[in-house]
Amino acid sequence: MATISLPTGNRTLAPYTTGEPIVLPQKGATPKLNRVAFAAAHVVADPLADNDPWLDAAVDWDRTIAFREYLWDLGLGVAEAMDTAQRGMGLDWNGAQELIRRALAAARMRPGVKIACGVGTDHLDANARVTVDDIIRAYEEQIEAIEAMGGRLIVMASRALARAATGPEDYAQVYGRILRQVKQPVIIHWLGEMFDPALAGYWGAGDHYAAMETCLAILQEHAEKIDGIKISLLSKEKEISMRRRLPKGVRMYTGDDFNYAELIAGDEEGYSHALLGIFDAIAPAASAGLARLAKGDRQGFHGILEPTVPLSRHIFKNPTRFYKTGVVFLAWLNGQQDHFMMIGGQESARSLVHLAELFRLADKARVLHDPDLAASRMTKLLAVHGLA
Repeated sequence: MATISLPTGNRTLAPYTTGEPIVLPQKGATPKLNRVAFAAAHVVADPLADNDPWLDAAVDWDRTIAFREYLWDLGLGVAEAMDTAQRGMGLDWNGAQELIRRALAAARMRPGVKIACGVGTDHLDANARVTVDDIIRAYEEQIEAIEAMGGRLIVMASRALARAATGPEDYAQVYGRILRQVKQPVIIHWLGEMFDPALAGYWGAGDHYAAMETCLAILQEHAEKIDGIKISLLSKEKEISMRRRLPKGVRMYTGDDFNYAELIAGDEEGYSHALLGIFDAIAPAASAGLARLAKGDRQGFHGILEPTVPLSRHIFKNPTRFYKTGVVFLAWLNGQQDHFMMIGGQESARSLVHLAELFRLADKARVLHDPDLAASRMTKLLAVHGLA
């Protein structure tokens, strides 16, 4: 245990004493799970690169791939080059291709591990006027590149399509064209505007339930080409409603970082699998909880996962798109990288008070791997801010 003074919301410092962490499984003791569980993994910035962080992404490839090895050791899959990796928010398509190439190469050395890779249209000029045909070609270019590397696909939502589409029929045309071409079933990703404001009105409707009708029609028409859909709307009611209407054989992957424990556990009519950014931050708890669920121990599952929910809701609080700062901060506290720097300079996106509360909640969720190390690093951060 360690005791440190942390800033509070009323501009004071208060002592906080850490507790005991979850015990990490021994190397080689990969748990057996009865849910498909992907963690959307972050990238580690290169602190020694001589670049302009707001403009140029410099990635520490060794540390970035080592983090994926850590997730695989825990029995989790890796959702690669997604928004958690700052895709389109610091990491461009060229950087994403290199990340995917390196991650797939590492996965080939680990038979049986899961990895799926994001494809989108983020290489299009954000300021150019584009047509639906331009968007289809952009998706095709990325799909071809990743399939050539042997990667499974996660079809990410397109900012360009949200900007160019005039109605639901444009979404049906784009997704229909690309789904007819893919070599193996894909995961569709519906990312809500709380994660990316540029995606407001996706599927051709501002109302999520109306948008859901368009999405479900596309899933039904192309079900044989779809492994599942991940929705990130932060609404368990919307996810459950959609889950109950999915075509047979199409999985629901929860992207709800507020209600994941309940949604993964499921109800008498079904359950969700997982593709979550928070699983990057709480990987040991996710692994241990899912292992309990696989053994039929629902109480044990909730006992491990429920304490992580307040942490997740804090990390993903509004503005939700800044959640990546909390994910990387926790990786630094846990010794999985040697610095708290991010591509795009996004370590500055959350306040010191926010990070202090994150420290407390992470400890209460038992996901600080080494509380003494975490306290030491938190103390150094406070010193940089003139508080130690």
